[in-house]
Amino acid sequence: MSTAIIPVIMCGGSGSRLWPVSREQHPKPFIRLSDGESLIQKALLRALSFDGVKEIITVTNKELLFKAVDAFSEVYKGSTPISYILEPVGRNTAAAIASAALLTHKKYGDDAVLMILAADHLIRNRDAFSFAVSQAALLAGQSKLVTFGIQPEKPETGYGYIKYEGNQVEQFVEKPSLSKAQEYVESGDYLWNSGMFCFACGTILKEMQTLCPQVLADVEHSMSVSRRLEGSGATQLELDMETFSQVEDISIDYAVMEKSKQVAVVPCDIGWCDIGSWTALGELGDLDKDGNTVEGCAEVLTHNVSNCYIKADERVIGAVGVNDLVIVDTPDALLVASKDNGQDVKSIYNQLKAKGHQAYKIHRTVHRPWGTSTILEEGNNFKINRIVVKPGAKLSMQLHHHRSEHWIVMSGAAKIVNGDKNIFLSTNQSTYILAGEQHRVENPGVIDLVMIEVQSGEYLGDDDIVRFDDNGGLIQ
Repeated sequence: MSTAIIPVIMCGGSGSRLWPVSREQHPKPFIRLSDGESLIQKALLRALSFDGVKEIITVTNKELLFKAVDAFSEVYKGSTPISYILEPVGRNTAAAIASAALLTHKKYGDDAVLMILAADHLIRNRDAFSFAVSQAALLAGQSKLVTFGIQPEKPETGYGYIKYEGNQVEQFVEKPSLSKAQEYVESGDYLWNSGMFCFACGTILKEMQTLCPQVLADVEHSMSVSRRLEGSGATQLELDMETFSQVEDISIDYAVMEKSKQVAVVPCDIGWCDIGSWTALGELGDLDKDGNTVEGCAEVLTHNVSNCYIKADERVIGAVGVNDLVIVDTPDALLVASKDNGQDVKSIYNQLKAKGHQAYKIHRTVHRPWGTSTILEEGNNFKINRIVVKPGAKLSMQLHHHRSEHWIVMSGAAKIVNGDKNIFLSTNQSTYILAGEQHRVENPGVIDLVMIEVQSGEYLGDDDIVRFDDNGGLIQ
């Protein structure tokens, strides 16, 4: 029987470095590149290309489950099970890997090989990466904890480095100064630390038991009291908030890799990029004669502009007499930054978060398990939303204490519970929902249900929602 390969896709992050396209509830893995695929979709397709894959595990925040399910369903209709470990809060990579290893060990035993992938990395040479994975799997079979080292293209201060000889790791090095990075690249003895790993289940669990036993014990305890669903060979594990939040917040690098005597490295040249800034993303695109990269669906007009990255999907953008800028436009936020300060975009994100501004957290269009909600207009005591409900989908039964709602069907059919009434509405029909009334909407049709929702009341906050049931995004 061949060894089971279990790719583990780690999907997290705050969404700060690629704001305003990335947000807390729409982080970098879900950003679509110019070819239409998102980074997490590319990670899934990459994982499926490995030989011997028995199952794929995705570790992500529970609020991102439906986004991951939707993203995967767009590009993959096959039979390989996709399991989900849902974290209530992020506790870094040691906890995430421990949960994936424990889940895998229960199903496949000591010899199953975990391939730890980041959901937000770009790898342009899939064949070279598949070869590197096969080399790593062989080393994993020899009880090695394998990391993937990237041949550096230039001095880079944003990555950690690995000093190596052959497959032997001599030293892990923190993110260096520019002068140190220059020394490392010129020496030829260093690789970039990619943050991807490969090891047998039994090996990583044994090393964690030795090097970070409390992390392993706390994760195992949390899993034992967590909600678990099974279906079609896949598992959905929703980790318990009270216990999982007590797990130490520590990376696998600090907890295990930098301490273990069993670490090996596979040097590789795979067209790797972690897309850590808009400047880095711009370098991946096609350049015009003036060195500009223009992406998106909107009309972009330039005059005497050079070496700029401009991304816009809706509004017309005009740029005149500027150089070395990043310009990213979204319906509710515009970023203008110098390329030299691309890493500092997160400071704007952090300021918005400190002020409680919604632009750090969500887009005007928010994706839900049942469809989308788009804010069209809002003001004192009112908000107008465009609601799209997918065929066969429904919202949870809910009520609001401080607002009433008026639902108007623009297209499709709606099956509505409004208090003690069951109503069917079609185009140009409407219903009024009083504050305090239980209500829900379902799309019984075969096309999208499109509604306009007008909220009015003294308080319209998202926390004025009492839900009575919610099956959104669960494995059926």
